[in-house]
Amino acid sequence: MLKGYWVANIDVLDPEAYKAYVQANAVAFAKFGARFVVRSGRHVVMEGTSGARQVVIEFKDYETALACFHSPEYQAAMALRANVSKSNLVIVEGYDGTQPG
Repeated sequence: MLKGYWVANIDVLDPEAYKAYVQANAVAFAKFGARFVVRSGRHVVMEGTSGARQVVIEFKDYETALACFHSPEYQAAMALRANVSKSNLVIVEGYDGTQPG
């Protein structure tokens, strides 16, 4: 079974208010077994544009990643984030096929 991932880039407009979102999203992430793979840190944009923060969250599978997003717990958290940040989020299925080399 292939893992599912949330891949996001975020610009936080109000860091104090954003803390409420971070606290609230922990409820959904715990419920769905989310694991942060990337949570901000150093980065460089090599092509295109991106927000200031990069986040990659791993789930046991694609369906669980979707279920977490649509859950009442995450939707409540997302409402706290709506006016205090700008973000792009993609939910993607992992890959376990042939690798280069």
